[in-house]
Amino acid sequence: MTTRRRSVHVGGFAHVNPVPAASRIDRFVFSGAITGRDPRTRAMPADLAGQCANMFGHVREIVEAAGGSTDDIVKMTVWLRDLRDRDALNEQWTAMFPDPDSRPARHALAATFDGDTLVQCDFIAVLEDSPRPR
Repeated sequence: MTTRRRSVHVGGFAHVNPVPAASRIDRFVFSGAITGRDPRTRAMPADLAGQCANMFGHVREIVEAAGGSTDDIVKMTVWLRDLRDRDALNEQWTAMFPDPDSRPARHALAATFDGDTLVQCDFIAVLEDSPRPR
């Protein structure tokens, strides 16, 4: 049995629950929740800047594992513990998407997290080509 849907897994990022980092169907990639956990130590950095840097690194790794690039991301939703604290988020945002005329849509929301999480995101990407059948 073949399926159009393909789970996307990456080495430095995994969910605690049995959920892939993302799912791809045809040209579309939808991520699960992406946090800023350190990919090597699995520890959560204490500061928002460290968590944002790791989170954006995970975003890049996940979209590339799905067969795309950050240029294929069309929408990101970001949840922040403190919605007013966007400097670290915007620093990573403009580093990943430097062209103001070619940035994905973004929605930032306030959230209450367990533990030391200060930020998390998810994304939607539309890739140029469909994956080849297996």
